[in-house]
Amino acid sequence: MIRALVFDLDGTLLNTLDDLAASVNFALGEMNYPKRSIDEVRCFVGNGIKKLIERAVPSDTSYVDTSKALEIFKTHYKEHSLDKTAPYDGIMEMLAEAKHRGYKVAIVSNKADFAVQGIAEHFFRGYADIALGERAEMAKKPAPDMVYSVMNTLGVSADECVFIGDSEVDVETAKNANLTCVCVLWGFRDESTLRASGGECFITEPMQIFDFL
Repeated sequence: MIRALVFDLDGTLLNTLDDLAASVNFALGEMNYPKRSIDEVRCFVGNGIKKLIERAVPSDTSYVDTSKALEIFKTHYKEHSLDKTAPYDGIMEMLAEAKHRGYKVAIVSNKADFAVQGIAEHFFRGYADIALGERAEMAKKPAPDMVYSVMNTLGVSADECVFIGDSEVDVETAKNANLTCVCVLWGFRDESTLRASGGECFITEPMQIFDFL
C-alpha cells in the first residue's frame, strides 16, 4: 500500500523556468557572456544550480569565472526566485486531495536547499511534510540518498512510496531508490526523452496521480 508521495519540485510541482532563466541571464550579463534562451535553460536544469551554470556559460570558461557566475546567480535568485514561479494548474488541488486521503508528502529537489526551503514554506506549508534540497553532505539526485533520507524521516519503506517527477534525472533517481516513477508531461522534458530514459508511467494532469495509487 502506498503511504507517501515523493515529488520533484521544478517542472513537477512548480513552473520555475522564468525565474531560473532570469537569474541565469543576469549572471551571464554581469560576466559579459552571451545570454541563453528559455528553451536552452529548460535543457540545462535538473542536476542542480552548479551544473546549470556550468552548462550556461561559454564552454571555454575557466573554473574561477564559472564560480563567479554561480555566486552572482545565487545572489540574484535568492531575491527573485518567486517573481514568476507558481504551481502548475491543478497542483494545489491534487496536494489537498493527497492530504485528505492521508498520504504523506515529500519534496526532493536538486535545487539548492536554501531555495527549496523558502519555496516550500511559501507555496506548500501545510501540504508537504518534508522538503529537501541539495546539501553538501548528501549526494544529489540521481543518487538515492535524498530519497532515503526523506523516507527515513517519514517512516516509510520503498514499497510504500511513489516518486513523481518530470525529468530523466527523476526516472533514474526512482530506479536507484527502488521506487515506481510517475512521469509528468507538463514539465521540462517531453515524453520521448522520458521514455528513452526508462520512463513507463505518464500523466498529463495532476489528479491522474491517484490512478497509480
